[in-house]
Amino acid sequence: MTTDKNSKHKAIQQKLKESVDKGLAAATELRGVCILLTGDGKGKSSSAFGMVMRSLGYGHKVGIVQFIKGEQLSGEEIYVKEKYPSLPFYQMGTGFTWETQDREADIKAALATWAEAEKLLQNPAINLLVLDELTYMLAFDYLSEDIVIRAIKNRPVQQSVVITGRGGGSALREIADTVSEIKNIKHAYDRGIKAQKGVDF
Repeated sequence: MTTDKNSKHKAIQQKLKESVDKGLAAATELRGVCILLTGDGKGKSSSAFGMVMRSLGYGHKVGIVQFIKGEQLSGEEIYVKEKYPSLPFYQMGTGFTWETQDREADIKAALATWAEAEKLLQNPAINLLVLDELTYMLAFDYLSEDIVIRAIKNRPVQQSVVITGRGGGSALREIADTVSEIKNIKHAYDRGIKAQKGVDF
C-alpha cells in the first residue's frame, strides 16, 4: 500500500514538474512588471513592503510613495528611514480623507505627491517603485487617470511598479501585468481588537 501511494505521488509530481518546466521555458521576456494589489482585505501594503525587502536583499534601488498614509508613524517608515536613509520615501502625509474632509486640500496634496512619483517613474536607476494607496487618488478623481496610466506605461523598461489600494478602475487593471485581489474574510478590528504595532502599522 505504501509503495502504491509513493508511486502515485511520484507520478503526480512528475506531471506537475513538466507543467512548471513548460511554463518557465515559455517565459522568455525580461522586463519590469506592473503589479496591482487590490481588494477589501488586509495585506495589500504589507505585500508591497515584502517586495521592497526582497528587492533590497538583491541590492536593487527602491522608491516608495505613499498616498493617504503618512500622518501616523508606521514600522515600515521607521525601518526604511533608519536602515536605508538614502532610499526615496515620500508620503502625502494628510492621513485619511475622512479625517481631512477637505477635497481641495487633498487634491493639492495628491498632485504634489504625484509629482514625486512621476520623477521616480522616469528614473531608470529605480528597479522597484511602490505606489501605495494610489488607487484611491483615481477613485476620488484627485489625479487624472490618463496622466497616471501614461506615466506607468512609459516608465523605464526594467522598472517594476507595485500599486496598492481598493478599486482603481479598469484602465489600471488593464495595464497591470499581475493583479491580485485580497478578499476580506474577517478582521480583528471588526471584533473590537485594536490595531497592533508591527502587525497593522
